Amino acid sequence: MTAASIRGLARARLGGQVVLVRISDGKATVLATESEHPAADVLREALHTGAWRADGDDVQVPVDDLELLAPVANPSKILCVGLNYLDHADESGVQAPAKPLLFAKFPNTLRADGAVVEVPSDISGRLDYEGELAVVIGSRASNVPPDEALDHVLGYVAANDLSARDAQFSDGQWLRGKSADGFCPASPIVVLAEDVEDPQALRITTRLNDQVVQDCSTAEMIFSVAEIISYVSRYMTLEPGDLILTGTPPGVGFARKPPLLIQDGDTVTVHVEGIGSVANQVRVV
Repeated sequence: MTAASIRGLARARLGGQVVLVRISDGKATVLATESEHPAADVLREALHTGAWRADGDDVQVPVDDLELLAPVANPSKILCVGLNYLDHADESGVQAPAKPLLFAKFPNTLRADGAVVEVPSDISGRLDYEGELAVVIGSRASNVPPDEALDHVLGYVAANDLSARDAQFSDGQWLRGKSADGFCPASPIVVLAEDVEDPQALRITTRLNDQVVQDCSTAEMIFSVAEIISYVSRYMTLEPGDLILTGTPPGVGFARKPPLLIQDGDTVTVHVEGIGSVANQVRVV
Protein backbone atom coordinates (compact mmCIF):
# COMPACT_ATOMS: atom_id res chain seq x y z
CA MET A 1 0.00 0.00 0.00
CA THR A 2 1.43 3.37 -1.06
CA ALA A 3 0.48 6.84 0.14
CA ALA A 4 -1.09 7.56 -3.24
CA SER A 5 -3.50 4.64 -2.77
CA ILE A 6 -4.77 5.76 0.68
CA ARG A 7 -7.65 8.16 1.21
CA GLY A 8 -7.68 10.55 4.15
CA LEU A 9 -6.24 13.73 5.68
CA ALA A 10 -2.56 14.60 5.93
CA ARG A 11 -0.20 17.35 6.98
CA ALA A 12 2.35 17.96 4.26
CA ARG A 13 4.94 20.40 3.06
CA LEU A 14 4.11 22.01 -0.26
CA GLY A 15 5.99 24.92 -1.80
CA GLY A 16 7.68 25.82 1.47
CA GLN A 17 4.44 25.80 3.49
CA VAL A 18 2.85 23.20 5.74
CA VAL A 19 -0.69 22.49 4.63
CA LEU A 20 -3.56 20.16 5.45
CA VAL A 21 -4.66 18.17 2.45
CA ARG A 22 -7.40 15.73 1.61
CA ILE A 23 -5.98 12.80 -0.34
CA SER A 24 -8.05 10.71 -2.73
CA ASP A 25 -7.20 8.80 -5.91
CA GLY A 26 -3.57 9.86 -5.73
CA LYS A 27 -4.41 13.57 -5.69
CA ALA A 28 -4.23 16.06 -2.83
CA THR A 29 -6.58 19.01 -2.30
CA VAL A 30 -5.33 21.78 -0.02
CA LEU A 31 -7.77 22.56 2.82
CA ALA A 32 -5.79 24.88 5.11
CA THR A 33 -2.33 26.31 5.69
CA GLU A 34 -0.39 26.03 8.95
CA SER A 35 0.95 29.24 10.45
CA GLU A 36 4.64 29.66 11.20
CA HIS A 37 4.04 29.83 14.96
CA PRO A 38 6.06 27.09 16.70
CA ALA A 39 2.91 25.75 18.40
CA ALA A 40 0.83 25.73 15.21
CA ASP A 41 -0.99 22.59 14.18
CA VAL A 42 -3.10 22.82 11.04
CA LEU A 43 -4.96 19.57 11.71
CA ARG A 44 -6.10 20.63 15.18
CA GLU A 45 -7.07 24.07 13.89
CA ALA A 46 -9.06 22.54 11.02
CA LEU A 47 -10.88 20.23 13.41
CA HIS A 48 -11.92 23.20 15.56
CA THR A 49 -13.00 25.39 12.63
CA GLY A 50 -14.52 22.67 10.48
CA ALA A 51 -12.11 23.41 7.61
CA TRP A 52 -11.29 19.71 7.30
CA ARG A 53 -14.82 19.18 5.95
CA ALA A 54 -14.51 21.94 3.35
CA ASP A 55 -14.18 21.35 -0.37
CA GLY A 56 -10.78 23.06 -0.39
CA ASP A 57 -9.35 25.09 -3.24
CA ASP A 58 -9.55 24.10 -6.86
CA VAL A 59 -5.89 23.17 -7.06
CA GLN A 60 -5.02 19.51 -6.84
CA VAL A 61 -1.47 18.19 -6.79
CA PRO A 62 -0.14 14.64 -7.07
CA VAL A 63 0.53 13.07 -3.68
CA ASP A 64 4.07 12.32 -4.88
CA ASP A 65 4.71 16.09 -5.02
CA LEU A 66 4.15 16.40 -1.27
CA GLU A 67 6.51 15.89 1.64
CA LEU A 68 4.20 14.05 4.01
CA LEU A 69 4.68 14.91 7.69
CA ALA A 70 3.54 13.52 11.01
CA PRO A 71 -0.27 13.54 11.01
CA VAL A 72 -0.53 15.95 13.93
CA ALA A 73 2.11 18.38 15.20
CA ASN A 74 1.08 19.49 18.68
CA PRO A 75 -1.65 17.29 20.15
CA SER A 76 -2.71 18.21 23.65
CA LYS A 77 -2.24 14.57 24.61
CA ILE A 78 -0.56 11.43 23.32
CA LEU A 79 -1.96 8.58 25.40
CA CYS A 80 -0.86 4.97 25.24
CA VAL A 81 -2.29 1.70 26.52
CA GLY A 82 0.08 -0.88 27.97
CA LEU A 83 -0.39 -4.66 27.89
CA ASN A 84 -3.57 -4.55 25.81
CA TYR A 85 -3.04 -7.93 24.15
CA LEU A 86 -3.21 -11.05 26.31
CA ASP A 87 -0.27 -12.76 24.59
CA HIS A 88 1.85 -9.62 25.02
CA ALA A 89 1.10 -9.59 28.74
CA ASP A 90 2.03 -13.28 28.90
CA GLU A 91 5.34 -12.78 27.08
CA SER A 92 6.11 -9.86 29.39
CA GLY A 93 5.61 -12.12 32.41
CA VAL A 94 2.82 -10.07 33.95
CA GLN A 95 -0.86 -10.53 34.60
CA ALA A 96 -3.25 -8.99 32.07
CA PRO A 97 -4.65 -5.71 33.42
CA ALA A 98 -8.22 -5.54 34.71
CA LYS A 99 -8.61 -2.06 33.27
CA PRO A 100 -6.68 -0.10 30.62
CA LEU A 101 -3.12 0.66 31.74
CA LEU A 102 -2.44 4.21 30.63
CA PHE A 103 0.78 6.13 30.12
CA ALA A 104 1.73 9.16 28.07
CA LYS A 105 4.13 10.39 25.46
CA PHE A 106 4.70 14.00 24.42
CA PRO A 107 4.67 15.85 21.07
CA ASN A 108 8.48 15.74 20.88
CA THR A 109 8.14 12.00 20.22
CA LEU A 110 6.28 12.43 16.92
CA ARG A 111 8.18 11.64 13.74
CA ALA A 112 7.12 11.34 10.12
CA ASP A 113 7.37 8.27 7.96
CA GLY A 114 10.93 8.03 6.64
CA ALA A 115 12.46 10.28 9.30
CA VAL A 116 15.58 9.08 11.10
CA VAL A 117 15.12 8.57 14.84
CA GLU A 118 18.26 9.51 16.78
CA VAL A 119 18.59 7.71 20.11
CA PRO A 120 21.02 8.77 22.87
CA SER A 121 23.65 6.10 23.34
CA ASP A 122 23.01 5.75 27.08
CA ILE A 123 19.47 4.42 26.47
CA SER A 124 20.16 2.45 23.28
CA GLY A 125 21.22 -0.85 24.83
CA ARG A 126 17.75 -2.43 24.88
CA LEU A 127 15.82 -0.46 22.29
CA ASP A 128 12.53 -2.09 21.30
CA TYR A 129 9.74 -1.75 18.73
CA GLU A 130 6.00 -1.77 19.42
CA GLY A 131 3.72 -1.63 16.38
CA GLU A 132 0.26 -0.26 17.14
CA LEU A 133 -3.02 1.04 15.79
CA ALA A 134 -3.40 4.67 16.84
CA VAL A 135 -6.60 6.70 17.07
CA VAL A 136 -6.89 10.40 16.17
CA ILE A 137 -9.67 12.09 18.13
CA GLY A 138 -11.96 14.29 16.03
CA SER A 139 -14.28 15.89 18.57
CA ARG A 140 -14.20 16.63 22.28
CA ALA A 141 -15.04 13.59 24.40
CA SER A 142 -15.83 13.69 28.10
CA ASN A 143 -17.39 10.82 30.03
CA VAL A 144 -18.72 9.12 26.90
CA PRO A 145 -20.21 5.61 27.04
CA PRO A 146 -18.58 2.89 24.93
CA ASP A 147 -21.44 2.79 22.44
CA GLU A 148 -20.86 6.47 21.61
CA ALA A 149 -17.06 6.50 21.80
CA LEU A 150 -16.33 5.83 18.13
CA ASP A 151 -18.43 8.88 17.19
CA HIS A 152 -15.53 10.96 18.52
CA VAL A 153 -12.89 9.36 16.28
CA LEU A 154 -11.58 11.32 13.31
CA GLY A 155 -9.55 8.42 12.00
CA TYR A 156 -6.63 6.07 12.40
CA VAL A 157 -2.88 5.88 11.75
CA ALA A 158 -0.15 3.30 12.27
CA ALA A 159 2.34 4.07 15.04
CA ASN A 160 5.50 2.72 16.63
CA ASP A 161 5.75 3.02 20.41
CA LEU A 162 9.54 2.94 20.52
CA SER A 163 10.74 1.92 23.96
CA ALA A 164 14.13 2.17 25.63
CA ARG A 165 13.80 -0.82 27.95
CA ASP A 166 16.92 0.07 29.98
CA ALA A 167 15.33 3.35 31.06
CA GLN A 168 11.79 1.97 31.21
CA PHE A 169 12.66 -0.82 33.62
CA SER A 170 15.29 0.95 35.71
CA ASP A 171 13.53 4.25 36.36
CA GLY A 172 10.54 2.81 38.20
CA GLN A 173 8.19 4.57 35.77
CA TRP A 174 8.03 4.73 31.98
CA LEU A 175 8.48 8.40 31.12
CA ARG A 176 12.12 8.56 30.00
CA GLY A 177 12.01 5.17 28.31
CA LYS A 178 8.94 6.07 26.26
CA SER A 179 9.23 9.80 25.54
CA ALA A 180 12.67 10.47 24.09
CA ASP A 181 12.70 12.56 20.93
CA GLY A 182 11.29 10.61 17.99
CA PHE A 183 9.85 7.74 20.02
CA CYS A 184 6.40 7.93 18.37
CA PRO A 185 6.68 7.67 14.58
CA ALA A 186 3.24 7.74 12.96
CA SER A 187 2.01 7.14 9.43
CA PRO A 188 1.15 10.39 7.65
CA ILE A 189 -2.41 9.90 6.38
CA VAL A 190 -5.30 9.87 8.83
CA VAL A 191 -7.69 7.32 7.35
CA LEU A 192 -11.13 8.61 8.28
CA ALA A 193 -13.26 6.55 10.63
CA GLU A 194 -16.05 6.41 8.06
CA ASP A 195 -13.70 4.43 5.81
CA VAL A 196 -12.78 1.88 8.48
CA GLU A 197 -15.52 -0.71 8.81
CA ASP A 198 -14.27 -2.22 12.06
CA PRO A 199 -11.19 -1.04 13.99
CA GLN A 200 -11.24 -4.43 15.76
CA ALA A 201 -10.56 -6.33 12.55
CA LEU A 202 -7.24 -4.91 11.36
CA ARG A 203 -3.97 -6.78 10.94
CA ILE A 204 -0.85 -5.23 12.48
CA THR A 205 2.52 -6.27 11.07
CA THR A 206 5.88 -5.02 12.34
CA ARG A 207 9.17 -5.66 10.55
CA LEU A 208 12.66 -5.21 11.93
CA ASN A 209 14.60 -4.67 8.73
CA ASP A 210 13.22 -7.52 6.57
CA GLN A 211 12.12 -9.81 9.41
CA VAL A 212 8.46 -9.97 10.46
CA VAL A 213 8.48 -9.67 14.26
CA GLN A 214 4.83 -8.92 15.03
CA ASP A 215 1.78 -10.19 13.14
CA CYS A 216 -1.58 -10.03 14.89
CA SER A 217 -5.14 -8.70 14.60
CA THR A 218 -6.68 -5.89 16.60
CA ALA A 219 -9.43 -8.42 17.31
CA GLU A 220 -7.06 -9.74 19.99
CA MET A 221 -7.14 -6.53 22.05
CA ILE A 222 -8.22 -6.95 25.65
CA PHE A 223 -9.91 -3.52 25.60
CA SER A 224 -11.42 -2.35 22.33
CA VAL A 225 -10.90 1.10 20.83
CA ALA A 226 -14.36 2.12 22.03
CA GLU A 227 -13.69 0.85 25.54
CA ILE A 228 -10.37 2.69 25.70
CA ILE A 229 -11.86 6.00 24.59
CA SER A 230 -14.74 5.66 27.04
CA TYR A 231 -12.40 4.78 29.91
CA VAL A 232 -9.98 7.64 29.22
CA SER A 233 -12.82 10.15 28.85
CA ARG A 234 -14.02 9.39 32.38
CA TYR A 235 -10.86 10.99 33.79
CA MET A 236 -9.63 13.48 31.19
CA THR A 237 -11.37 15.31 28.39
CA LEU A 238 -10.14 14.22 24.99
CA GLU A 239 -9.60 17.07 22.57
CA PRO A 240 -9.59 17.15 18.75
CA GLY A 241 -6.20 16.02 17.50
CA ASP A 242 -5.37 13.92 20.56
CA LEU A 243 -3.63 10.66 19.72
CA ILE A 244 -4.25 7.33 21.46
CA LEU A 245 -1.95 4.36 20.87
CA THR A 246 -4.04 1.29 21.59
CA GLY A 247 -1.36 -1.22 22.60
CA THR A 248 1.08 -3.57 20.94
CA PRO A 249 0.59 -7.24 20.07
CA PRO A 250 3.03 -10.02 21.06
CA GLY A 251 6.47 -10.36 19.51
CA VAL A 252 8.34 -7.47 21.13
CA GLY A 253 12.09 -7.79 21.17
CA PHE A 254 12.93 -7.82 24.86
CA ALA A 255 10.62 -10.81 25.51
CA ARG A 256 12.17 -13.02 22.84
CA LYS A 257 14.68 -15.72 23.68
CA PRO A 258 17.25 -14.61 22.81
CA PRO A 259 16.18 -10.94 22.77
CA LEU A 260 15.88 -9.29 19.36
CA LEU A 261 16.49 -5.57 19.83
CA ILE A 262 16.95 -2.58 17.55
CA GLN A 263 20.57 -1.90 16.62
CA ASP A 264 22.21 1.21 15.19
CA GLY A 265 21.15 1.54 11.54
CA ASP A 266 18.14 -0.80 11.76
CA THR A 267 14.81 0.13 10.19
CA VAL A 268 11.46 -0.60 11.83
CA THR A 269 8.30 -0.70 9.71
CA VAL A 270 4.80 -0.85 11.18
CA HIS A 271 1.90 -1.60 8.85
CA VAL A 272 -1.78 -1.60 9.79
CA GLU A 273 -4.15 -3.16 7.29
CA GLY A 274 -6.13 -0.54 5.41
CA ILE A 275 -4.45 2.29 7.33
CA GLY A 276 -0.89 2.53 6.06
CA SER A 277 2.72 2.18 7.15
CA VAL A 278 5.42 4.06 8.99
CA ALA A 279 9.08 3.14 8.50
CA ASN A 280 12.02 4.74 10.29
CA GLN A 281 15.72 4.09 10.57
CA VAL A 282 17.23 4.30 14.04
CA ARG A 283 20.63 5.88 14.63
CA VAL A 284 22.48 5.83 17.94
CA VAL A 285 24.09 9.18 18.79
